[in-house]
Amino acid sequence: MRVRRCFHLFIEPREVSRFDMASLLAGGNGLRRERQWVALAPHLEQELEVDALERELLGALSAGDWTDAQALPSHCAVAGTRLLEVGLLLHDNDDAPGGFAERDATMREAYWWGPAALVHRFGRWQGSDSVVAMEANGLTTAAGLCEKLGPPPAEVGERGAAAARLPLPHARADDFDALLARRATCRNFDTARALPLVAFAQLMQRVFAARVRVEADGVAAFLKKNAPSGGGLHATEAYLIVQRVHGLAPGVYHYHPVDHALEPLPAPDIALDVLARTAVAGQHWFADAPVLVVMAPRYARMYWKYRHHPKAYRALLLDIGHLSQLLYLCATQAQWGAFVTSAINEVDIEQAFGMDPLREGPLVVCGFGWRAPALTTAEFDPAGAVWQASVSRSP
Repeated sequence: MRVRRCFHLFIEPREVSRFDMASLLAGGNGLRRERQWVALAPHLEQELEVDALERELLGALSAGDWTDAQALPSHCAVAGTRLLEVGLLLHDNDDAPGGFAERDATMREAYWWGPAALVHRFGRWQGSDSVVAMEANGLTTAAGLCEKLGPPPAEVGERGAAAARLPLPHARADDFDALLARRATCRNFDTARALPLVAFAQLMQRVFAARVRVEADGVAAFLKKNAPSGGGLHATEAYLIVQRVHGLAPGVYHYHPVDHALEPLPAPDIALDVLARTAVAGQHWFADAPVLVVMAPRYARMYWKYRHHPKAYRALLLDIGHLSQLLYLCATQAQWGAFVTSAINEVDIEQAFGMDPLREGPLVVCGFGWRAPALTTAEFDPAGAVWQASVSRSP
């Protein structure tokens, strides 16, 4: 049997503080600090503690060349066995579907830049309720934030004296300015009102549809959309949780940007409203939206061009920003509310939509639909551009 190290691997020296009664009774501060080595490998779902010998063995083995296991020093036998069991070392006889070797091969073939893979994989949530966490820590209001965290940095960065600033003329507001002024994150959706199918389809077309498809040498194809994309690759997919659209069965879908069509997906194992709330990590004010859109890049498409590139993941984040802002403006133009949040349970979403997280995964969830007739959850609308106007809005 031959072995080698997994392709992407980071070792972190970590210090953990624990309560120690003996220290407290002896006149100390009651804390015991323990140091450990933690292995972070993006092809795995969890971080792993390693000891000094395991750490050194991982550093001594190649991630590209195979080494005969019999050639390893005898004192490394136990360490090597354990590293094979947890997937930090791989052997050339591992052909199990979904096994460590296959998952490591997927990471190699996707051309991830290692630090980006690390941040992406270990920043994912599963089963988190961000609302409960914020309420427990008293972080749901500005007053609570300041009390717990102290004053924030200034709201504006200044690089000179006020007297030295050069005032710019204020342009006269037009209809587009009025549209921009009405854009405000919606936290109050009308749970009794469905979206018209035609208007829903129009928003999807404006935000996600391909305007033109261009083939290059009969090998590669590129799409022209209303939003820009890094490298012109448009790697981000739109997955939908449809709750209330006239003429459309509630369920989960994938949007096809060339055919401008929905692809029905298998029903999730949990109720649709539970999935919506789980997806947005307990933010019930967002889960009430008639339509939620999961924006999930296909990483292999981006890294096909930008192989092991330190800027590729950043370009994907820019793509998400372009799409979410376009969705906001299109929803506002339709007299709807919209939201975007990155506080999401990525793992739960991946499982519900059948995504392989090494190849494709959610970065944000957006949503849109009719606003509720009354404001029950606070929204940031200090100028009253939304809620003051909504008083006279027809139902």
